[in-house]
Amino acid sequence: MVDDDRAFRDLMRTLLERAGFEVREAIDGGDAIAAAQLTRPSLVLLDVLLPGISGYEVLRALHETIDEDLAIILMSGERSGREDVVAALLLGADDYLVKPFRGDELLARIRRSLRRHRPVSPSTNGAASVLDTLTAREAEVLAFLAEGFTQADIAVRLVVSPRTVGTHIQHILAKLDVHNRAQAVALALRPDLRTGGVASDGVAHSA
Repeated sequence: MVDDDRAFRDLMRTLLERAGFEVREAIDGGDAIAAAQLTRPSLVLLDVLLPGISGYEVLRALHETIDEDLAIILMSGERSGREDVVAALLLGADDYLVKPFRGDELLARIRRSLRRHRPVSPSTNGAASVLDTLTAREAEVLAFLAEGFTQADIAVRLVVSPRTVGTHIQHILAKLDVHNRAQAVALALRPDLRTGGVASDGVAHSA
């Protein structure tokens, strides 16, 4: 977690550790890059406004020096418009949150990002193999639906049109042989089918 606000870091540490995550802290971009090189985090919570180099520059540096597929969620204390979210996603961020945000929303987005960056294990279970037929983008859309995002919200986060998201949803319903989104989400959330997901009590490193 990278943020120069100590009170905010303390609050986030408490929330994340209670959820089972191991937390490392940094107060600026230089510390963040150095810490990431030592610990190789699974996910980074990164404030946009940092002393010295900006969060956007840190994001780029982490992808260049640590892992181009490293999960990074940007955070901002300023109200941000659609263009800010789109710019962050185009730079390679997994998500963009505006403070203050709800703790359960943050945890949901963290788990979604970790699922996205962890390959699904092959399964011999018949129903699970149906989930495995989804493309990476379809699986991502389904994960967003499971977290309660609207079609318009998903379009913003994936930098596509709502119509494109609708097409993905139709493909998902057809492949899962269900009639509506609620049934698709229920199938995706079945514990016996989430072979590649992150359990609610799973532990992941977070810088």
